[in-house]
Amino acid sequence: MGEPVGMLKVIVVQGKRLVIRDFKSSDPYVIVKLGNQTAKTKVINSCLNPVWNEELSFSLMDPVGVLYLEVFDKDRFKADDKMGHAHLSLQPIVSAARLRQILGVSSGETTLRKVIPDPDNCLVRESCVSCINGEVVQDVWLRLCGVESGEIQLQIKLMDPPAAP
Repeated sequence: MGEPVGMLKVIVVQGKRLVIRDFKSSDPYVIVKLGNQTAKTKVINSCLNPVWNEELSFSLMDPVGVLYLEVFDKDRFKADDKMGHAHLSLQPIVSAARLRQILGVSSGETTLRKVIPDPDNCLVRESCVSCINGEVVQDVWLRLCGVESGEIQLQIKLMDPPAAP
């Protein structure tokens, strides 16, 4: 592990058109992984379009990796069912944060970079990395892989690393 890049806040906003894994619905939750760090949302019962609005925090280190997420259906008496997975490269938000520091942008709202869907991510559509009142933020919709349907909306914020003593 290299230098600390900052604190990554991942807000798992909502899911859309998730797959049915129980009789008529699912009880979805999301596991988010960054390197060896893992965090999990609460379970939303009987819902295919859940709203979590849950913030998960990770330490971001160089080299910057990929954010992985898996969606599961909570089951009481057997193993939880998989409802898809997705990944997102964190390189665009990190390079945009470095650009923000170079430009000295700290107030208002400025678009720093656009990210288009490609093999390095599961983006549904183009995403913008913006500086909003000093915070570097990226809103993304990720298409779930390995399933018939489903999308997850995340808001990612990269907070500045602590200054060196």
